[in-house]
Amino acid sequence: MEDPVTTTEAETDRHAERLGARIRELRLARGLTLVQLAGIAGLSHPFLSQLERGRARPSMASLERIAHALGSSQLELIAAGEEDDQPDQPDIVVVRSDEGTRGPYGAGLGRLLVHGRRGFHPMEFTADSEELGEFYQHDGDEFLYVLEGTVAVDFEGRDSSVLTEGDSIYFEGGIRHRWHAVKPGGYRLFVVKQKPEARLVKSRFVGGLIGDASFDDDGLADGAVGDEP
Repeated sequence: MEDPVTTTEAETDRHAERLGARIRELRLARGLTLVQLAGIAGLSHPFLSQLERGRARPSMASLERIAHALGSSQLELIAAGEEDDQPDQPDIVVVRSDEGTRGPYGAGLGRLLVHGRRGFHPMEFTADSEELGEFYQHDGDEFLYVLEGTVAVDFEGRDSSVLTEGDSIYFEGGIRHRWHAVKPGGYRLFVVKQKPEARLVKSRFVGGLIGDASFDDDGLADGAVGDEP
């Protein structure tokens, strides 16, 4: 399967390893076993095992399933794969207007406004869809500021908020939400997301089991290979 975000074989290997490591990190932070994550994402357990080891590459559709199951996004996982290998990151980072990892984010396009592993994820987001998508939930708090256009932010079981240029909204993690255009012309947002692991509880019930890192053993031989659905 062709890798959508790398070019050379060496780059592909490094990207796959970093992407797999980030997926594993998020999975363990949520107390999920590979079997549980596979069930939530609708993917095979062996495929996810190989993905975490950097020995498989997901399609964009599968990456979206995994990201949704982990309370993350395709863009953030892609960015994790592209992060610098250097252990020490600069304490001041400048991202120019033509820089920043770009990729799909929900029904629109996102551009990350920071490089490397940081405490939160600032992003520029653009979209024009007026369709009502599914409600989405993640662990980290989120902040939206409208740069252009008009957007409706819906919260499941609560009143919606319609925001125009200059308006902002903040909501805590765990609240089911979605946003969409309310008229033609699209909109552009400045979005800040807290890192999901910042709000995670160490133990929680997931699928009837209490999450714990001791469940990490996937029961597969190191060379086992799984097929992606």
